[in-house]
Amino acid sequence: MRNGNDHFPPDSQFIIIIILTPFSLCVFLFLIKGNTEEAGRLLGSKNVRVNCLDEHGMTPLMHAAYKGKVDMCRLLLRHGADVNCNEHEHGYTALMFAGLSGNKEITWMMLEAGAETDVVNSVGRTAAQMAAFVGQHDCVTVINNFFPRERLDYYTKPQGLDKEPKLPVKLAGPLHKIITTTNMHPVKIVLLVKENPLLAEVEALQKCYRVLDLICEKCMKQKDMNEVLAMKMHYISCIFQKCITFLKEREDKLDGFIKSLLKGRDKDGFPVYQEKLIRESIRKFPYCEATLLQQLVRSIAPVEIGSDPTAFSVLTQAITGQVGFVDAEFCTTCGGKGADKRCSVCKMVIYCDQNCQKIHWFTHKKVCKILKEIHEKQELEAAKEKRKQEKKQKKDEMQLVEGSSTSEQQSDSDPDPTKEMDPNHPTEGTEEPEFTKEMEALALQPESPLESESGSHDDTKREDLKILNFRKVLFYQI
Repeated sequence: MRNGNDHFPPDSQFIIIIILTPFSLCVFLFLIKGNTEEAGRLLGSKNVRVNCLDEHGMTPLMHAAYKGKVDMCRLLLRHGADVNCNEHEHGYTALMFAGLSGNKEITWMMLEAGAETDVVNSVGRTAAQMAAFVGQHDCVTVINNFFPRERLDYYTKPQGLDKEPKLPVKLAGPLHKIITTTNMHPVKIVLLVKENPLLAEVEALQKCYRVLDLICEKCMKQKDMNEVLAMKMHYISCIFQKCITFLKEREDKLDGFIKSLLKGRDKDGFPVYQEKLIRESIRKFPYCEATLLQQLVRSIAPVEIGSDPTAFSVLTQAITGQVGFVDAEFCTTCGGKGADKRCSVCKMVIYCDQNCQKIHWFTHKKVCKILKEIHEKQELEAAKEKRKQEKKQKKDEMQLVEGSSTSEQQSDSDPDPTKEMDPNHPTEGTEEPEFTKEMEALALQPESPLESESGSHDDTKREDLKILNFRKVLFYQI
């Protein structure tokens, strides 16, 4: 075993080979078996290097991340594993292996431990690009939406001439949770605000949205402009400002805001207010020259409210990079991915849990019967189409069987092709020309015994016969 980022005097190299290698090997073996307790005991020993490398340059943390072992990754990080170790033979990092594994929790763990997101491997791909290449879109979303806590903690300390920090320390945690969420649905953001009493106050939300505006400005004015992060900060800031409005003006406060976001129109239940709010937030983005803003406007402006794509779907794809989720189901209330609870009546609306269903029922009950009729009609059409396809398939199979049997019968009744091509065996139903028969008869007729014996027949007779045959041939040719 090699040792990454470990430097020893030259005279201790022999000791490394003899003593360190067996302990390091045990760490790898316990890692493969998933024995966290034994691995922790070994890692507590002074003879074990937590960043030891195998023959491919992989650390134990890389192995644990790739195998999706959450507890082992947490243990190794607690013992000081280097999350940015780059000794792999192809330049892979622990974050890349976490993305390839498809484990969102481990990916988040690597990011919180300080994993760099812009490092590229030997083929020039980042961790997010590698995860996207193998179809791990959830991990791509986690990486693209990660915001280091240190960048937010900067605003919890007085800067320059400020006597007080722009953001109280107690609000940094709840705000960071909202910033790093991968679910951009406005109802989800309001629910996150509502579940934390520290945030669900006018003064707290005012401080939070001002900090978000500062981060947005910094993202646009820094050397490496980050339009995606700037748009996300601006969007959350707009939601916070609406929360403040409802907290000030409505008795039902945030519950009233949630109902406004979910209330659907009578004919189809489409949430018009939610669509208008998201479009307004995009329109208020202060940096008109931003390429992302122009792209969003071109995608949303021509679409009539109530048609696809919705403003939320376009914005989500632009900010989180969520693409290719054709088979995924999303909660109608909060937009959570992987929802699997359906309305028991209409079977058309999906929810995360019973709580989301209760929140949405006030507006869903108006269109539930209509959706039920649509669902039943779709099921009948689907069943009819299925029977039609089965009937067609059966018919095609029967035609195929009949065609094969017919071809076999034809092959059995066909005459010998050599006989057809033989000029000495004429085809049935065709008459052979008489002059051909006569010519063959002349050619095959043997000389008479008298001619062969005497050889002195009358030459005139012989010439007359030749002339007669010649006239017959000439007649049939004409």
